[in-house]
Parts: sequence; C-alpha cells; structure tokens
Amino acid sequence: MAGKAVAAAAAAAAVKAVAVVKGSAVESYQYPWREKLVKYKDELTKGVWGYWELGAWKPLSLSARKRARLRKEVLLAGEDWPYDPPRKEMRSKRKGHKCDRVSAEKRAKTAELMKKMPDMLLDYKKRRWEKKMKEEGGHLAGRPSDGQSNSINPKEA
Repeated sequence: MAGKAVAAAAAAAAVKAVAVVKGSAVESYQYPWREKLVKYKDELTKGVWGYWELGAWKPLSLSARKRARLRKEVLLAGEDWPYDPPRKEMRSKRKGHKCDRVSAEKRAKTAELMKKMPDMLLDYKKRRWEKKMKEEGGHLAGRPSDGQSNSINPKEA
C-alpha cells in the first residue's frame, strides 16, 4: 500500500509540474512546418494521394495525416497552400422529386394561359367559322347557281 501512496504522490507532483511548465515551455512549442514544407515540397507537388511513375502507382512518402497537419499549420500561419487539387464545379442538379418542381411551374403557366383564354377562344371560334364558310363555299362551287357568285363576301360580287 505504501508503494501506491508514493506513486500517487509522485503523480500529483508531476501534474503540478506540468501545470507550471505549461505556462511557458509547452505553449512556446510550435510545429516546425517550414522545415517540413521544404523537406516535402517536391513530394507535395506530385499530387494529393500519389502519382503514376513508369506505369505503377506510387503513394506519397508523406502520410495523409501528416500532410493534413502540415497543411493546417501552414494555413494557420497565414501562408498560402498551393498543393490542393482544383475543386470541381458544384452540382447544379437539384434534389427532390421532379413532380414537385414541375407542378409549381405548371400552375404558373396555367395561370398565364388562363389570362389569355378569352383571346384564344375568340381566335378558335373565328377559325371554326372560317373553316365552315370555306366548306360551304366548296360545296356550292360545283353547283350551277342562279346568277350568284361563289364568293362568301357579298361585297366582292
């Protein structure tokens, strides 16, 4: 039991020492990103995940975790990180059901067409009347008439 008490006391002393050291030494440590950047510069230019060399895929000598830490430290220092691959364009395809999107467009189009409906009906009735007059005029064209012309409009005769 005495050994456990001594170990606990030593651990408590170590915690106090770390707390005192934390104020000066631990916070002053900075990741040596400049040296790492110089060391891995040509490796980083080859790609993010790896590269093809003589027909074989070679992974980077720098692991993804270490690369991410280096990138983070460089960006935190306010430097530029040119080794990221170019980003793809955002997807323009919308999510959701097509029928939900189209139904709103259909309702808007229907409202516009309903505003034009009186003119459309007049045009339709006019076309039907003209077609009917044309057909009646065509039947009368083959018959002999009592001096009247085949024209629909009496002013033309």
